Amino acid sequence: MLETSAPLAALKGPAISGTHRITVAADQCGGRPCLRNLRIRVKDVLDLLAAGATREEILKDYPLLEAGDITAALEYAARQADHPVLRVAGCDF
Repeated sequence: MLETSAPLAALKGPAISGTHRITVAADQCGGRPCLRNLRIRVKDVLDLLAAGATREEILKDYPLLEAGDITAALEYAARQADHPVLRVAGCDF
């Protein structure tokens, strides 16, 4: 588990524009990814978007967020979904 509030980009290699806004701290929101050390989780923003909220609505409801934070949350989700699937020889899952 991470002990400091380090930007995720520093932990996962080269940054896509905006991922420096994603932070993970063991003592904040259960170690879940947040935006700019705020107690606003990436998942919360993604859930709002999935429910149909517009960027403008999210920014109005969460005045501490910036437009780049929403883009960073989407980039983070895209990065998490794009990982190789490794198969173990001799195992059928």
